[in-house]
Amino acid sequence: MKLTIVLEPADEGGFTAYVPSLRGCISEGDSKEEALENIKEAIELYLEADTNELIEFEGEKIELTL
Repeated sequence: MKLTIVLEPADEGGFTAYVPSLRGCISEGDSKEEALENIKEAIELYLEADTNELIEFEGEKIELTL
C-alpha cells in the first residue's frame, strides 16, 4: 500500500505530518524524522479503524510504502 504523507513546518516549531487520503490522520514531531515516525504509527491505528476518506492538501509530499 502506498500513501502520500504531507509534511509542513509548524508555526510553533517542528513539523506537522498528515495523510490526505486518510481524513483526520495527523501527527507532529520536533524534526522531520520524528514526524514521519509518529505519522507511521498514526496510519497503522487509523487503518485498524478502517474509516478513510479523501481530502484536499498542500505541502511537501512524501510517499510511504507500508
